[in-house]
Amino acid sequence: MNSKASGVALPDLYEASIVELQDGLVKGHFTSVQLVKAYLNRIEEVNLKGPGLHAVIETNPIALSQAAALDDERKGKGGRGPLHGIPLLLKDNIATLHEEGMNTTAGSYALLGSVVPRDAFAAAQLREAGAIFIGKSNLSEWSGMRGEWGHFKGQVPDGLSERGGQTFSPYYPNAHPFSSSSGSGVAMAIGLAAGSLGSDTHGSIVFPSSRNNIVGIKPTIGLVSRSGVIPISSHQDTVGPMCRSVTDAALLLNFMAGPDPRDEVTLRQPGLVPDYMKALDNNALKGARLGVPRSFIRNTKVIEETFNSSLDVFRALGAEIVDPADFPDTEELLTSKAEKRVLDVDFKVDLNKYLSELVDVPTGVKTLAALIEFSEKRADLNLPPPFYNDQSQFKQSEASQVDDAYFSALAEDFDLGRTRGIDATLAQFNLDAIILPTEHAPGPAAIAGYPLISVPLGFQPDDVELLPVTPSSVYTQAPGLPFGIAFMGTAYSEFKLIGYAYAFEQATHVRLQRKAYEDAIPRTQLTDVMSQL
Repeated sequence: MNSKASGVALPDLYEASIVELQDGLVKGHFTSVQLVKAYLNRIEEVNLKGPGLHAVIETNPIALSQAAALDDERKGKGGRGPLHGIPLLLKDNIATLHEEGMNTTAGSYALLGSVVPRDAFAAAQLREAGAIFIGKSNLSEWSGMRGEWGHFKGQVPDGLSERGGQTFSPYYPNAHPFSSSSGSGVAMAIGLAAGSLGSDTHGSIVFPSSRNNIVGIKPTIGLVSRSGVIPISSHQDTVGPMCRSVTDAALLLNFMAGPDPRDEVTLRQPGLVPDYMKALDNNALKGARLGVPRSFIRNTKVIEETFNSSLDVFRALGAEIVDPADFPDTEELLTSKAEKRVLDVDFKVDLNKYLSELVDVPTGVKTLAALIEFSEKRADLNLPPPFYNDQSQFKQSEASQVDDAYFSALAEDFDLGRTRGIDATLAQFNLDAIILPTEHAPGPAAIAGYPLISVPLGFQPDDVELLPVTPSSVYTQAPGLPFGIAFMGTAYSEFKLIGYAYAFEQATHVRLQRKAYEDAIPRTQLTDVMSQL
């Protein structure tokens, strides 16, 4: 529902698209200053106050002056393009210019006040296009690499950081936000910015996109530079858009993708990056062969039933469904320990490299070993009890080394994920893509370095059991919690996957079938800000 000012219908910021907002800016219906003010007010309403969603760690102290400068530029020189004056949020592991006044800390006080040498490449690309970074979104501290590795393991929950507190999904009070880019997912769900960026190593974009009823794109490793991003693994890390629609995500990806000399793998991109906006075709699924690796779908009855019903939607849109289309190496994929060994080593090597390149670190933390020592000395001041005493993953990574076992594990990952995994399945069944409930999708794409897109699929029923039954800081299952469907393909198949995801999204419009719970929805709209001027 649009609000009105001076007889002009204004976009509802709960759902407003980037294209819709840019149209209003171009037509002069509102300014970037007004838009930034509205989003900052919305953050203020629900982030620490009200439901206390803890989606945003900090806001940009000069965002309004940057918006004013971009408004003046638009008047004097014209607009830069579709992102001119558009407010975005970035996950707090994506570097932004130190002089802007925001920190880049992965949620940890160990990096508070640290000076990054420059914008992360992806941030620089968006800034050049005219985007405004209004804040940093909360995350699992160190992207989930502090405590025991793996979802729901160890003592450090997803979405919890010492700087940002515990992030909650806005679809049920105290609900689990699901994986490390949780703040970006929650912020998009309820309209705290026009778009956002997350990062993904093993589900950290698609999981919170699924749980918070939005669209997330995990690109192929090498499509988007990781330079300037606090790392876990150079073999699995990527940065990607998290937005309310496939259109907005495709638009951001257009500006983020491309070669960067500071990230060597991006220099091996196959030719020019396509215009992903041209993939947005309602008829993209006509004639497509989609495979369902049924053996991966386990122990999620409601999600599986909704997914099965969606297969008729694909058929109605002209797709051929191959079900089952199981991976030839399914059981090996599910039981392999290779990924854990690779991430143990990569985290130590890649984090040490990132920390060594910082211009200044007031705490003196310039290595993983120093981070462990820093955390131990102030354990009682870190995460709340009992979480503060879990540094198990830090210590396992510090003890790891680059050796023959590491290289064997890396080769096993590529064999299981690529050669005998995704690529073998696509070839064996002559598929264009693979579809799965998002909850079961990240593993193969993570170790392969291949793309994955999550789109809203459905919601848990109102009578679903609240879990865990025992008292907990977060509920992992609750009435109304959203879940998504994932589209998986081979390397650099983003254009095709975006087309399929868009066609499904446009045919189903799941996202607005259920909104966040009432107290989690901010009230501020553009009219409220404009009436104050």
